[in-house]
Amino acid sequence: MGNTLEIVTLVSAIISILLILVQQRGATLGSGSASSSELYTTRRGLDKSLFIATIFFVCVFVLSILGLLLIPS
Repeated sequence: MGNTLEIVTLVSAIISILLILVQQRGATLGSGSASSSELYTTRRGLDKSLFIATIFFVCVFVLSILGLLLIPS
């Protein structure tokens, strides 16, 4: 059981890192200024799917870490 959780932890960590790096947020130079109209936008299409997948894999990562902590070696 411990090996399975270690593999799940490793895979979910790698996938989470990749999903976070793929997401685009404020790609333009002026996105930090107050004049940016893209400050509050809704996620649509692929962006929304990436966001939901990121949340899922981060939750899997956290739960697998908790599982590793609770299971005695």
